[in-house]
Amino acid sequence: MIAAEQKARVTYDNLLRLIDDPDVREPLKFLREREIVHYQRFGDALGIAQDAFENKKNFYACNPSFDK
Repeated sequence: MIAAEQKARVTYDNLLRLIDDPDVREPLKFLREREIVHYQRFGDALGIAQDAFENKKNFYACNPSFDK
């Protein structure tokens, strides 16, 4: 998800470089800012999830009892 947000932001940046019409630029600026906020929130959520998993004992991506 984070990569998608960054890709969208770059797309909006590229469009803003090409477009002069203020009626088109303003919505693009809003959308670009929204992508930046989404990127930050997804990063925060990822950090929270990683912290939660690092602090858990006996966390496995698979169940070791099935791997015998």
